[in-house]
Amino acid sequence: MVWRTEGIRVVAPAKWRQLDGLVSVYWEAESQSGAKGYYLAEDPRIMIFFNDVSSRVRISNKDGSFSQNHRPMTRAIYIPAGVPMWTNSRSSHRFSHLNLHMHKHRVMRYLAPSVGRSVALTALRRPVEIQDIGAIETLASLLVDEISSPSRHAVYAESLVGSIVTGLLDLPECGGGDTDGRLTETQIETLIDRMDTRSDHRLTIAEMAETVGLSESWFANVFKQTTGRTPLQWQLSRRVELAKKLLLESDLAVADIAAQLGFTDQAHLTRTFRQFVGDTPAAWRRTR
Repeated sequence: MVWRTEGIRVVAPAKWRQLDGLVSVYWEAESQSGAKGYYLAEDPRIMIFFNDVSSRVRISNKDGSFSQNHRPMTRAIYIPAGVPMWTNSRSSHRFSHLNLHMHKHRVMRYLAPSVGRSVALTALRRPVEIQDIGAIETLASLLVDEISSPSRHAVYAESLVGSIVTGLLDLPECGGGDTDGRLTETQIETLIDRMDTRSDHRLTIAEMAETVGLSESWFANVFKQTTGRTPLQWQLSRRVELAKKLLLESDLAVADIAAQLGFTDQAHLTRTFRQFVGDTPAAWRRTR
């Protein structure tokens, strides 16, 4: 990162912690009237102020003259990679803020499985500035406490950073039309758990989408992208695996297994089983 400041003095030692692809730094400083700053980083970063500096600090991404294109510094800002920022203090003041320096590939690795690669890339390119930071300030305070006195595994601090990122970035409520998305392992496991609680081991696409918190259309796209199968094909393969388990571990007749797993009849199970396994249930059981 390239940075230059004039008229800004650090009043306490910086507190920082390096994590997986992340560096969190907490600063306490004092700014003179007319103080200036210039900042440019190859990776995205976040600044969160613990006091309101909007009436004291101006920022610009165009140039350092502040003759135009300037605006007040908000409580939290996200600066995309490669975007320069100039600051100018209009009056003397003290301030404290948390800086989050994040490797862009690390952020993509965090976001893409949930929202898709193109949605994540779009969000990372879009600057964000908000004044009412609400829960983000609470998360930032917890992170500062952990930076100051580490007491837990690094995954705790990393999860706080992740929550700040998702709370601040401009992400859609559900992944619009991106087809590069993937369901996470947790989402797949959640689907399996819900299927296993159903007597017929069947879910509609709407029920599957609701289970993992996605819209029905978005779910259908990312599900095929993740598993290589449609939701119906995937459910059939799961029921065939359960049929194989029952064939091996029980004395149930094939017709009873078909009824237990929600197949229309024995013939339906036999056709489906042969499609996935290459043999009938009875023949497969005999060979084992």
